[in-house]
Amino acid sequence: MINWILKNKLLLIGIVVGALAGFFYWKEVGCSTGTCLITSKWHNSTAYGALMGGLLFSMFKKEKKGNENE
Repeated sequence: MINWILKNKLLLIGIVVGALAGFFYWKEVGCSTGTCLITSKWHNSTAYGALMGGLLFSMFKKEKKGNENE
């Protein structure tokens, strides 16, 4: 478990940062009419932010090259 966390720490950081950004977007901007799909409820905005943050941060993960002798 701890090995997986260490290997995916950039992804996990992105999820946390994105979730916080999504929540604060809902809190500060939100949706005045209540008809917006993502920003009308805090849990939708937070989940969307977590997804986007995870995808964004995982783009910067360096892949290890395999052993050329195999």
